[in-house]
Amino acid sequence: MPLLLMANLHILFSIGNAAVKKTPVILSVLFVVIIGILVNAFISETDDESVVSGNGRIEATEIGLSAKVAGRIEEIYVNEGEQVEAGTLVAKLDTATINSQLMQAKAQRLQAQSAVEAAKMAVAQRESEKAALNASLLQAEAEMKAAVAHAKRTSELAKTGAVSQQLAEDNLTTVDSAKAAVNAVKARLTAADATIEATKAQLESAKAAVSAADATIAQILSEMDDMQLKAPRDGRIQYRVAEPGEVVAAGGRVLSMVDLTDVYMTFFLPASQVGRLSIGGEARIVLDAAQDIAIPATISYVADVAQFTPRSVETQSEREKLMFRVKAKIPASLLKKHLNKVKTGLPGVVWVKLDDGAEWPDDLPELVAQ
Repeated sequence: MPLLLMANLHILFSIGNAAVKKTPVILSVLFVVIIGILVNAFISETDDESVVSGNGRIEATEIGLSAKVAGRIEEIYVNEGEQVEAGTLVAKLDTATINSQLMQAKAQRLQAQSAVEAAKMAVAQRESEKAALNASLLQAEAEMKAAVAHAKRTSELAKTGAVSQQLAEDNLTTVDSAKAAVNAVKARLTAADATIEATKAQLESAKAAVSAADATIAQILSEMDDMQLKAPRDGRIQYRVAEPGEVVAAGGRVLSMVDLTDVYMTFFLPASQVGRLSIGGEARIVLDAAQDIAIPATISYVADVAQFTPRSVETQSEREKLMFRVKAKIPASLLKKHLNKVKTGLPGVVWVKLDDGAEWPDDLPELVAQ
């Protein structure tokens, strides 16, 4: 407490001792004045503070390893506390049922592929038949042309009496037959074109069935891959939520891991102090378990909404105040050098600067070696 405050209190208490004997009213006024001086002194001290602290616990980003599809856990390859690298296979679901589905899908693909080959052969056969009809059309048209020419000559000869009228009429009938034959071949060609188009449609349908079978196989293989749980990043296995033999629903958590390169301490400060913080500003963390060293950190987050401080952080009187949640993040480069020593849940104190130009307290421990 400042010397000026001590002096003021000494004078007031001296006056109070003399005045209290005279009247209770003077005592009441004296008490109010003393309280006012104390509050003013406290506020003045608080406003002058440029380095403040808050209690908190070490936390890390938690990642849930969950099953994308429902199934029975076949094997878990890691234990709690074990370090894993990104891409490491950590658990596997039973694939007996989905293996059967894969075999069925592959059989359906073979069947669809056979249909494709059969459709291709049918198209080739129909096109061959059309080629034969085209040849028949050429022959029929040639025969019709010859019949027309022969009938014309016969008709001219019949007029001179060189040939009988009956022969001329028979040749005209032959022309009509030839024309009918040409028309018949043309009709068969039209039918052949329709048949070819229908056969090609069957071929496309068979190809679509193959594509559908391929898509089904790809989906099953994707599901089989999802049934192999892999670590999404480097970290430490925190909990085995389920065990082999248990059935998990889609989205059911199997393992919980923490990213030890994303570690921070959450603490709480009042609005008067939070307003002076700088995102990215310096911070120092002193753990209860290692009070002889300070861990460097930076302010990475300040809540935009005030809340009542949790019971585990402050005293009952402090919990009655609205506070802002703040995070002090430890550099990933430092964490990677000490992964085996990083532990979540450890309590400690965070020191932060409200003024970027402020000096750290002399009694603050030295920084950990980096």
